[in-house]
Amino acid sequence: MENEKDAFYVVRKGDVVGVYKSFADCRAQVGPSICDPPVSVYKGYSLTKDTKEYLVSCGLKNALYTVRAADVKEDLFGLLMPCSFQEPASSKGETSHMDAAKKRSQDMLKSEYGGLGALGSIAVADPVSKHIKLDPYAEVQIASSNCQSCILEFDGASKGNPGPAGAAAVLRTDTGKVICKLREGLGIATCNAAEYRAVILGLKHALRKGYSSICVRGDSKLVCMQMQGLWKVKHEHMSELYEQAKKLKNKFLSFQINHVLRELNAEADAQANLAVNLAEGQIQEELA
Repeated sequence: MENEKDAFYVVRKGDVVGVYKSFADCRAQVGPSICDPPVSVYKGYSLTKDTKEYLVSCGLKNALYTVRAADVKEDLFGLLMPCSFQEPASSKGETSHMDAAKKRSQDMLKSEYGGLGALGSIAVADPVSKHIKLDPYAEVQIASSNCQSCILEFDGASKGNPGPAGAAAVLRTDTGKVICKLREGLGIATCNAAEYRAVILGLKHALRKGYSSICVRGDSKLVCMQMQGLWKVKHEHMSELYEQAKKLKNKFLSFQINHVLRELNAEADAQANLAVNLAEGQIQEELA
């Protein structure tokens, strides 16, 4: 019998899945916010080592896991129970529920395996009534006008490394339409510093515009891997820039960062080369 200390909560909000160890942290994600798609909440026990490693590879936020629903592998979380989100059940009540569930026949469990369905409202079913597996392909209807999410493309340039440098960010809607292009002159800087400054420039602007969900793309493998927590930050100056970017990252409800090939980052690259000619600290914004 698993201990309650091993319990975890899975929250699916729109196309984002969050995994939380604390019921309070889980509850904070469910209330109304800028982005308010349908929410479903589930409870499970004992995340395996393989599951934890996979979740880490998908990105971390404030030590809480957040991944795209499309990245959720089958059987990643094992058995889950719909979780009432009014108040956490008492330990005694949950124990009795688990005992009852354990007695259910394997045939019954198999017949009840299913997806998250329409994911309409917060799940309030009795935990005894059904065990489920998280279905990453369940359709979720989200009105794009109600969900403040965007795409950030970033790039940095340095003529000399270190040399005259510039940072650039391109914000797009989820459909790929350009929202704005940003350029910042950096004075003398290295390529890696310019890349981090580009991320910081874009994240700050996205937050000012009210976006709560963001997907970041760039051709700097160093920045992407460090922001994902997969590579260590060793250089002192890079560490300072990393911490700035991390603090901004943690202000988003949902954050994803992915490495792309240079040819897929052409617009941000072009803007970064223009930014090299700007005075240090000068920022230009070009609206679509």
